[in-house]
Amino acid sequence: MRLVFAGTPEVAVPSLEALIASRHDVVAVVTRPDAPAGRGRKLRPSPVAECALDHGIEVLRPGKPREPEFLARLTEIAPDCCPVVAYGALLPKAALDIPARGWVNLHFSLLPAWRGAAPVQHAVLAGDDVTGACTFLIEEGLDSGPVFGCVTDEVRPGDTSGDLLERLSRSGARLLTATMDGIDDGSLVAVPQPPDGISLAPKITVTDARVDWATPAMRVDRVARGCTPAPGAWTTFRGERVKLAPVRLRAGDNALAPGQIAVERKVVRVGTGSHAVELTDVQPQGKRMMAAVDWARGVRPEDGETFDAAADTEESS
Repeated sequence: MRLVFAGTPEVAVPSLEALIASRHDVVAVVTRPDAPAGRGRKLRPSPVAECALDHGIEVLRPGKPREPEFLARLTEIAPDCCPVVAYGALLPKAALDIPARGWVNLHFSLLPAWRGAAPVQHAVLAGDDVTGACTFLIEEGLDSGPVFGCVTDEVRPGDTSGDLLERLSRSGARLLTATMDGIDDGSLVAVPQPPDGISLAPKITVTDARVDWATPAMRVDRVARGCTPAPGAWTTFRGERVKLAPVRLRAGDNALAPGQIAVERKVVRVGTGSHAVELTDVQPQGKRMMAAVDWARGVRPEDGETFDAAADTEESS
């Protein structure tokens, strides 16, 4: 089949590479416009655009996919099907109607669970034991189209969202290629999603990523892992933001009040609503990520001192 691939971030690159290596013909790529990146904030093409250009594939960068110029060019290309991975923009009906076999999305959840922009993060935050990826036919609803196929993956105890998404991007690439094969030879038929088990996964905001030390240690652990690498879990200390890497659970260690910091020679412990957690790495405001013990050695928390409670900083802001 003639394919036009739509995607933007690094997580979409394994799928593009797999399709380029497949029996199908990737004739163009649709991606988000170049964006500022790095210290100099210079415009850079998306990871998907860079991959396509390396393979000599035409790159389309519409500001919005409803633009007449984009729709006209897509019509000229006349793709049979448009596979999509994390493109990052809503597709209008005018675009959905162009490919004869539709637009097929690779979504990183077991639909109908976690429809939306951040399915992997929400799976980690919710403590799911198993998640996966599905391919489905895009329709105008939010991730509601009929499903072609799924793969599953265990959510391991130490998984961050980044860890899990990296694995799913590779197993999902194989699934997407197999889906294109099945659509091409007629062996796959999309099955409607069940009406039960629907959950939503909106984008995780910086506010969502703030650690509430009054919650149980398991919740603190999930927030730290679910928000790694982005947007990054955080708290505040003496009014300044501190970013947190994933923590270590310390079962039975319940001698500290929520947010209370205890510094030992090689360990920094913090109290929660249940038992203490151990900090691994932290990033003070305006500085690099460092070992928690090195941070504590510099700031020297007083006996009984705590990370700021959310209510305290909200009232002072």
